[in-house]
Amino acid sequence: MSTILLLLQTVHSTVHDLQMKSNFSEPKIYTGGIDINQWNKYSKEEQQIALSKDWYIRFAFRNPKTGKLERQTNIKAGFNKIKTKNERFEKFKLMQQSLLILLRKGFNPYEDNTLLENKLFKKEIKFEATPISQLVEKKVDVLEFENELSIKEAFVFGLDIKKNVLGKTSYSGFQGRINRFLAWLEENENTTDKISTLSKKSVLNYLNDVLRKTSASNRNNTRTDLSSLVQTLVDNELLKDNFIKNINVLKSSPERNKTYSINQEVDILKYLESNDSILLLFIQFISYNYLRPVEVCRLKIGDLDIEGKKLFVRAKNKAVKVKIIPQKIIDLLPDLSKINPDYYLFTPTQIGGIWDAEENNRRDFFSKRFKTIKDHFKLGTDYGLYSFRHTSITNLYKELNKTLTPFETKSTLMQITGHQTMEALEKYLRDIDAALPEDYSHLLK
Repeated sequence: MSTILLLLQTVHSTVHDLQMKSNFSEPKIYTGGIDINQWNKYSKEEQQIALSKDWYIRFAFRNPKTGKLERQTNIKAGFNKIKTKNERFEKFKLMQQSLLILLRKGFNPYEDNTLLENKLFKKEIKFEATPISQLVEKKVDVLEFENELSIKEAFVFGLDIKKNVLGKTSYSGFQGRINRFLAWLEENENTTDKISTLSKKSVLNYLNDVLRKTSASNRNNTRTDLSSLVQTLVDNELLKDNFIKNINVLKSSPERNKTYSINQEVDILKYLESNDSILLLFIQFISYNYLRPVEVCRLKIGDLDIEGKKLFVRAKNKAVKVKIIPQKIIDLLPDLSKINPDYYLFTPTQIGGIWDAEENNRRDFFSKRFKTIKDHFKLGTDYGLYSFRHTSITNLYKELNKTLTPFETKSTLMQITGHQTMEALEKYLRDIDAALPEDYSHLLK
């Protein structure tokens, strides 16, 4: 392995306290000719083409003879063997940051870097215990952590990595939980201590605090996010092991939206016909296409292939899903052919338009808009937009079950709802109480 790759893979120092030098360009990541930040907007075929190409890090360094910045050899580090976008990009992102650290510390591809190498490594003699008559001398290379990151610095580093592999909405919630932990640690312990001092006991104390103040579900979600970030630090050799994995998950009973009764659903939809046609169509996309409210909020005009009856849905942390558009939805849609394909399908005032708002805010807008309908019908907090998806899937399950066997029913349903496994679908059906038995009065004696 070349010296630069060896140094890159063993750099563990803070990025923030070093000054940029003028004799090199900032390293950039080439990702197969597409904008990695727009990944979900590309078709599956375009994504596969990008992954089939070699990704690499490119940078330029000033040639001491010519005085000009000259492009250096691309750095691939074997990461192109990785077939998934998230994992490959995370590896290249770390390598990019490590290269920047090396350059700031004085790495020069035109000079001998022995001094820098000696600064990052030291030679140490160790003796291995053997029978009393023998002592085997072993010479090993031991990485010297010059400036071990503090807990706060390491977490900031981890957040920077996660920012590039999580969607904007997912990252927002993830960042919030991590920052709340850091705030608690700052108040109760010390975030300036070395990252290696972070203990399981500290994390347990914080999780217990979250449990007391909120719920078991929130405590478990916090544990998951902390474990994910710590695993990133382990993967980048800032910590030796992820001890949070060994912290137990508490039993919790997540609250789910109730399904609507037949009369409730009819009354709500009839009321919306006269009072809010946009919200009505929004709900019909949930009911007839079995989408989650946030998935409806992500839809753009270009995601609807009316002629092919296909709908391209951007799912959380997954490639774009393709679903059919039932004729019942097509019959409800206005003419979309002359609307900019980059416009959102749903906006506060019209079908097809610009809406400059974050995804969470768009979803919350329609949730609050529906609350006025709930208030009108005096519905409690356990009813919401998500209830229409539960209701529609329950109705479809019962309808299919009239003529199909239980296995055939679930197999057909799975293709429509988009559940990845039969086990996931069965759990969902149990959670929403879709599979209830027929009246068994005749069995009672």
